[in-house]
Amino acid sequence: MDLSVEDNAEKHRFETTIEGYTAFIDYKRKPGEITILHTEVPKELEGCGIAAAMTKYVLEYIEENKLQLVPLCPYMRSYLKKHPEYQHLVKDKAVNKL
Repeated sequence: MDLSVEDNAEKHRFETTIEGYTAFIDYKRKPGEITILHTEVPKELEGCGIAAAMTKYVLEYIEENKLQLVPLCPYMRSYLKKHPEYQHLVKDKAVNKL
């Protein structure tokens, strides 16, 4: 799925709006690090692959910006289990064992 995802720095989240509904991934940033807190897709858009597409976008953003990832969001953690190619982004793998 090809989405237009934007970093809404003011709200500390990545977001996309489809058919008037906004899906988002909340985060907290520190220098060199991003903590993913929560992923939310409105029920009207569920089952369309939006969370997965946004998560992939966010992981590529993290990689491109050379950030370390702290995945507190259950959806993000689940995605990482299914996509081990992104494991190298996870900060302190001993603590954040997926």
